[in-house]
Amino acid sequence: MAKINEFAIPRDDLNDKLGGGFPAGSLVVIEGGSGGGKSTISQRFSFGLNENDVSVTLVSTQLTTKGFINQMYSMDYPIAPFLLNGLLLYIPVIPLVQAAKSRFDFIERLMAAEELFEKNVVIIDTLSSLIKYSANTEKTLDLISFFKKLNGMGKVIILTIEPNQLTEDIASMFRSSCDVYITLKSKPLGSEVKRTIVVNKFTGAKGPVGQMIGFRIEPKVGLVVEIASVS
Repeated sequence: MAKINEFAIPRDDLNDKLGGGFPAGSLVVIEGGSGGGKSTISQRFSFGLNENDVSVTLVSTQLTTKGFINQMYSMDYPIAPFLLNGLLLYIPVIPLVQAAKSRFDFIERLMAAEELFEKNVVIIDTLSSLIKYSANTEKTLDLISFFKKLNGMGKVIILTIEPNQLTEDIASMFRSSCDVYITLKSKPLGSEVKRTIVVNKFTGAKGPVGQMIGFRIEPKVGLVVEIASVS
């Protein structure tokens, strides 16, 4: 049976609700709109994996290194020890997102960056904003094949995608190729935003998987799993 990469932390039961962790060799796609919680979920996975001694590379189009550290500590996810001991490699690619408009070789450059893919788990948040100018069907197939090759080495690849940044054909290629497919839904409810993790597909789970998991994001607490999930 494949090794399970757990991301459990004492203060929430997200790991238990998501099958007990990601099986080694999984391709995970997390899809959601702008402000849907993709980055927070990525940060929670990253911290939880590190807490369970799993090495992580987090490639982010969202935050500088300083911004990332501040954000993690604002949610009480103390990641400095992991950055210092090498369990976490954080790579901000904000300037590259600006440059990507003129770079049609971006997918090739991503695949050539070997040091990005040395850790057990690689999280790319948000992949769609990195490849939206260079993705066509052929290049996307190459990229998915590349990720699958890494999966064959036991690595977990977690990709966040904002579907309106890609054509439907390309977005559906990622959905059909992945082992775990999660959609993040959010809707206003009074003065709050109701957020839900919808699990569309989860292959090889060790334990039971919740189909719909309600969550909220709180300062000093981070991600909080709601007791009762809502649709």
